[in-house]
Amino acid sequence: MMSDGPTVELLAVTPEPERLIEAAGRTCYLSLDKTGEDTAARFSRMLLRSGHHSVFEHASATFRVRGGSRAFTHQLVRHRLCAFSQQSQRYVDERGFGVVKPDSIAGNPEAEKIFNEHIAHSHEAYDRLRRLCGIPKEDARFVLPNAAESEIVITANFREWRYILELRGDHAAQWEIRRFAVEVFKVLVGHAPNVFGDFRLSGDGMCLEKVDLIAQHERRTRKGKLRRDSPGDD
Repeated sequence: MMSDGPTVELLAVTPEPERLIEAAGRTCYLSLDKTGEDTAARFSRMLLRSGHHSVFEHASATFRVRGGSRAFTHQLVRHRLCAFSQQSQRYVDERGFGVVKPDSIAGNPEAEKIFNEHIAHSHEAYDRLRRLCGIPKEDARFVLPNAAESEIVITANFREWRYILELRGDHAAQWEIRRFAVEVFKVLVGHAPNVFGDFRLSGDGMCLEKVDLIAQHERRTRKGKLRRDSPGDD
């Protein structure tokens, strides 16, 4: 079974995360009396512009990721400020394991032939070790390739998610983890548009770009001042 790369499923997210962030952040200023129906968005934008991102740690999200390779998950688990639960090759029988095939290989007939032959050999070696030699799963897994699919659940707070999106959504990131970052962003921005408001999809939708919110805010402020200072109609 072949996979085109990781897909994400949101398992849990902090309810009304920007309201929680405002309630926590206003504690720093003892300004809870300024909380209103429409203040959470503005407060989150202020925190984002000011760099007071520690408050974002009060909100979190959990995703199930399917169809990613072990090469992808090895990159992902380097983010130490997350919680991970990953499919175990020690306890799961991997006979018939699925694989992820990079586009660069799938688009090259000679490379694809080499890749398919190697995967077939890995399947055969794993099966023979388990079936004929009685080798336990924890040892038979040593012949599994980095291309083998692995399911994983990841939980992180919003500040860490922002770091992951910035690093892994960049155009220079490896394609598989970049695709993961783009899909996570599409979900999170729907739940906390102001916390993740300085990210946007690139024109081709394949990576993430950062927006300079301070410069954007200054431009809007200048435009508002110009409108206020412009002469009215007599």
